[in-house]
Amino acid sequence: MPEPNPPTEGPVARMLRARLETAFAPSELRIENQSERHRGHAGWDPSGESHFAVTIVSPAFEGMSRIARQRAVHAALGGLFEGRIHALAIRALTPAEAASRGAG
Repeated sequence: MPEPNPPTEGPVARMLRARLETAFAPSELRIENQSERHRGHAGWDPSGESHFAVTIVSPAFEGMSRIARQRAVHAALGGLFEGRIHALAIRALTPAEAASRGAG
């Protein structure tokens, strides 16, 4: 079961979490806000929620290529990339992959 929303998550991170949980019912979901690392760079937003890294573990990724997984995540997030998220690093794994890599 994914962890409950950490109290420090902002509104964009909460939307990310809600959409990914709905689309993939992940057994693990980690969202890291990396925006501060990009302060002053293209796409940085003073709101502090423009750059994210996501690790998501779900059986929904079984049989999907890495590119198909990336596309599925992007599709689930829909319009969040329009003016909300500038950059998103995605690590999408099946439960077996996560177990073998020590990520789950």
